[in-house]
Amino acid sequence: MPAGSKPKIFVIYYSTYGHVHTVAQAITKGLLKTNKVDAELYQIAETLPTEVLEKMHAAPKTTTVPLITPEKLSEADGFLFGFPTRFGVAPAQVKAFFDATGQLWSTGALLGKPAGLFFSTGSQHGGQESTAFTFLTHFAHHGIVYVPLGYANPKMFGNEVVVGGSAWGAGTVAGPDGSRQPSAVELEIAETQGEKFADVAVKLFGGSSGEAQKEEAEKAGEAPVAADAAAAAAPAPVEEAKPAAVPAAPAATAPVAKTDPVAPATAPAAPSAANPAQKKSGKLAGFFAKLKKAFSS
Repeated sequence: MPAGSKPKIFVIYYSTYGHVHTVAQAITKGLLKTNKVDAELYQIAETLPTEVLEKMHAAPKTTTVPLITPEKLSEADGFLFGFPTRFGVAPAQVKAFFDATGQLWSTGALLGKPAGLFFSTGSQHGGQESTAFTFLTHFAHHGIVYVPLGYANPKMFGNEVVVGGSAWGAGTVAGPDGSRQPSAVELEIAETQGEKFADVAVKLFGGSSGEAQKEEAEKAGEAPVAADAAAAAAPAPVEEAKPAAVPAAPAATAPVAKTDPVAPATAPAAPSAANPAQKKSGKLAGFFAKLKKAFSS
């Protein structure tokens, strides 16, 4: 990533009935809302034939979102992948896409890049956690850093109404026939995931985090933090205290009479205090001698 630029995050989804597409838009909104990252929305190509999709009453694919290709993944600094569950795991379309990323794996092109997950299930217990959990092997083999949502939004604790999503990522409950659309609460949680993921991406890659901090400081009425401000605020080095000067002994006066000079009496040397280090060393020696005696007996 070029110095000073924002991390580029790809929001990549596969959607059969449109539910995951709606959640993906909310996540993209959350990413862009932070003004810390750039976000691009992509969809994974369909693999089922048209006649099968018609029998499934699948929603028509949007033409405004481009298809993602495996080689394009190397252009992103991070990813948020979304897809519906298929018996508690990712659908075949998503697996087929990742099966085509062998070249990226062999070169380590995705190593160290962060990624999160979001999903859609038919019921509250239809794979809101296992769909994400079983997908982590793809991240592990690519060296992708998994970034869970956690309980970043307090509305995830609500039990009054059906709420999709979990600590693994945002989500929605489509209902057994797919008639239920993502609720306002679910979309709010998805937006939160986008915001929190942007914070992680900036911490990992730096990017324009300095500019973001400057904007926040200006909003708070504070002066922007410069690189040399920390050095200026650092405490001045404390000079080592110098010992007090000992007053010189008074000079001996010459004798008046021509008598034998009397040698000036020298003050007896003050007894030196015991060195604390020597005391400590002696105690330690005694302690280890006792310890050695105890273990040898």
